[in-house]
Amino acid sequence: MRVAVLGLSLSSSWGNGHATTFRALLKALAARGHDVLFLERDVPWYAAHRDLTDPDFCRLEFYTGLEDLERYKDEVAAADCVIVGSYVPEGVAVGRWVQETARGVTAFYDIDTPVTLAKLERGDYEYLSPPLIPNYDVYFSFTGGPTLDLLMDQYGSPAARALYCSVDPELYPVLDREKRWDLSYLGTYSPDRQPTLERLLIEPARRTPHLRFVVAGPQYPSDIAWPGNVERIDHVPPREHPAFYAASRFTLNVTRADMIRAGYSPSVRLFEAAACGTPIISDTWDGIGTLLAPGSEIVLARNSDDVVQVLEGWDESRRDRMGQASRKRILSDHTAAHRAASMEQDLLEAMERRKQEHRLAMGVEA
Repeated sequence: MRVAVLGLSLSSSWGNGHATTFRALLKALAARGHDVLFLERDVPWYAAHRDLTDPDFCRLEFYTGLEDLERYKDEVAAADCVIVGSYVPEGVAVGRWVQETARGVTAFYDIDTPVTLAKLERGDYEYLSPPLIPNYDVYFSFTGGPTLDLLMDQYGSPAARALYCSVDPELYPVLDREKRWDLSYLGTYSPDRQPTLERLLIEPARRTPHLRFVVAGPQYPSDIAWPGNVERIDHVPPREHPAFYAASRFTLNVTRADMIRAGYSPSVRLFEAAACGTPIISDTWDGIGTLLAPGSEIVLARNSDDVVQVLEGWDESRRDRMGQASRKRILSDHTAAHRAASMEQDLLEAMERRKQEHRLAMGVEA
């Protein structure tokens, strides 16, 4: 298939989880023989932090605004499918343009579904509006479970399908590194994640001054009182993620509030860390047990006591067993190759629905 994607970013992983998600997925689609064009809005904050400018799995092009998109009108019109991602600048206008221009099937890929739905409920149509949803042939959702029914029943999506984030196992191997930290966290600052980070990392760090911690990611306010045993790293580029995880005895997964409420919303970091064989301590939410088995493949922590107990009580063999088990589970169910095959099947089904609708229309006209 000829696939055109208009996403938040492919070129820069700075301050977002979209780039690594798109990279893994599009690389896997290309491996299945599909021709992919990625159109990215040229914005200064990503232009200043680009870590991929010439991908070998797709063609990456930049546009400056809605008018500039017209340069790609013929290619978008000729594509077998066109996918618009969440948080695309002026996403409502972009989506409308795509739906008017594309002759093939169209899809919305929401890597932020609970945030999107919360926005829609309060009338915030930053990158998606309710009238657009029924006109996307497929709604690929970062969130599974009951949210899929909501998208179809309340918002009129003809086909809402779960498309969780994933990992490219070639880029996230197990590495042998000296352990620098007892617990790490990798993630951009978010106000609604900070209370959980406080409960599951900062407070445990205060209580265990003999242990070492690290928080890596941009945009953290300068007034956060970090304990002396918490190291801060402003940004870790994707190519260094495996080494970061390998240097961690455990790593922490923290979920945004909207995603906890929706459930079934795994972060890309969950898959990456597990692929690297690093044991994960996570907050709890509905559906996490369908991805990794609590107790044997992931630790679910409710409070600081739970974290401290694991950090101080688990020996190396127990930790290694969990890391190996989580890696095995991810490689068997949650790689980018799995997601690409799922997306391909859903797009082919949408094409078939289009054909059936056309045949029915022709029959009615006859």
